[in-house]
Amino acid sequence: MANLIQQLSTAQQVGSLDWLAAVNQQGRNNVLGFTQPGRKTEAWKYTSLRVLDDGRFLEQSNQASPDAAVWDSAHQIEGLDALKLVFVNGVYCADLSSELEGLPDGVELTPFSLATAEQQASISCALNSAVVGEKHFFAVANSAQVNEGVYLKVRANTLLLTPIQILHLHSESEQQQSAVLRVLVDMGESSQATLIEQFAGGDGVANVFVNSLNEFLVGDNAKFDYYRLNLEAETVPHIGGVHANLGRCATFNSFYIALGSVLKRLDLVVNHRGEGAHCDMQGVYLPRNKQLVDFHTCIEHAVPHCTSNEIFRGIVADESKAVFNGRIHIHPDAQKTYAQLSNKNLLTSNKAEVDTKPELEIYADDVQCAHGATVAQLDSTALHYMQTRGVSAEEARVMLSFGFINELINDIRLAPVADYLRPIMARMFARDERLMRHIA
Repeated sequence: MANLIQQLSTAQQVGSLDWLAAVNQQGRNNVLGFTQPGRKTEAWKYTSLRVLDDGRFLEQSNQASPDAAVWDSAHQIEGLDALKLVFVNGVYCADLSSELEGLPDGVELTPFSLATAEQQASISCALNSAVVGEKHFFAVANSAQVNEGVYLKVRANTLLLTPIQILHLHSESEQQQSAVLRVLVDMGESSQATLIEQFAGGDGVANVFVNSLNEFLVGDNAKFDYYRLNLEAETVPHIGGVHANLGRCATFNSFYIALGSVLKRLDLVVNHRGEGAHCDMQGVYLPRNKQLVDFHTCIEHAVPHCTSNEIFRGIVADESKAVFNGRIHIHPDAQKTYAQLSNKNLLTSNKAEVDTKPELEIYADDVQCAHGATVAQLDSTALHYMQTRGVSAEEARVMLSFGFINELINDIRLAPVADYLRPIMARMFARDERLMRHIA
C-alpha cells in the first residue's frame, strides 16, 4: 500500500479535465498525509487490500469499449422509464445515454466532461463538502484521480418525477486499469428526485479497479431516493463511498445490493445536519465462492429530532467472507433521536465467514436507540418440516435462503428495480434451473 500512496501522489492524469486540476492536485497532496491502511487499522482489520498493493490499477482508460452496446443491452432494467447516463470503464458514452437536451425546468444533469463553465464552477465549489477526507483514504485517492462524473442539480421546489439512471459498465480486458468516478447531487429546498446507480458487466475477466465516490447534498425538506446495485463481475475490485448531508426535515431513502468480488468495500456515511431529518437505509449482500463484501456504515446524529432506520442482511456462501460495521453516533445536542440498526446474516457453508460489529455511541440522554446483529445457519426444524411436506432438501435450502432476503427485495419502492433483481437473485440461489420454480 505504501507503493500505492507514492504512485498516487505523483500520478499524472491522461486527458484530464483542466478545471479539475486543482482538485486532483489537492488530492495528491492529501494522500501523502495518510498512514498505510491495513490489517492493523481498525477500519480495515478484516479486509485485505493486497490486490491493490503494487499499483497496477492506477492507469485510467480514455476510451469506451467497442462492446459497450452489447453490455448495455444485457443490463437493461425493463419497465424503467428513466433519464440514463452510461459509462464504460469510467468513460462517458453519449451514444448509449439519453438526450440531455430539454430537461425539465429546474434540473441540471451532465457528465463532468460536458459541464458548462457555470456548472464547472458549481461542481468545483461543492466537491468534498459532504465527505470528511481525513477519515477516508480512498475518498482522497478519488480526488487525486477523478476525471469524470455526474452532476445532478435539482433546484428548490422542483419535483423530478422521472428517475435518473447511471449505468457503469466494465468490459472484459487484459490490461489492468482503474475507473475513478464521482457523482455529485445537489438537491434544493423542497425538491424531490430518484437516482438508480448500477454497476455491471460481463461474466469474463474485467481488470478494472473501481473507485467511486458519491456526495449527496439534500436540502431542507427535500426528498432523495437512491438505489445502488453492485452487480459487477467477480474480478472487479470496487471501493466506493456514499456520503450524504441532510438538511432540516430532509428525507434520504436508500437501498444497496452487493454481490461479492475479489475486493468489495462500501463506506456509507449519512450526516443529519438539520432538525427533523430522516434516513432509511436497507441493504443486501451476497458473496459466494471466495469473494469478499465489506459494508462500513456510519450515521451521524448531530442535531435533535432526527430519525434513522438501518437494516442489512447478508447470505454468505461457499468460502466467502462478509464484513459489516454499522455505527450510529448520537452527538450531545441530538436529543429526541430515534435510531434503529439491524444486521442479520445467514451462513450456508461451514467455511463461510462473517465479521459483524454494530455500534451505538450515545452522548445525549433523551434518545431511543437499538441495535443488534445475528449470525446463523439454516433452521434445521424448518428444513425438516418442508421435507415432510414433499419438498426436497435441496429445494428447501433454496427457498429458505431466498426468503431470508426477499422481504427486503419486496420493500423496494421502485417496482422495475425489484422486478429486475428478483430473477438475478433466483439464479444465484437456484444454480440448477429446476430449483427456480419455487422462487422465480
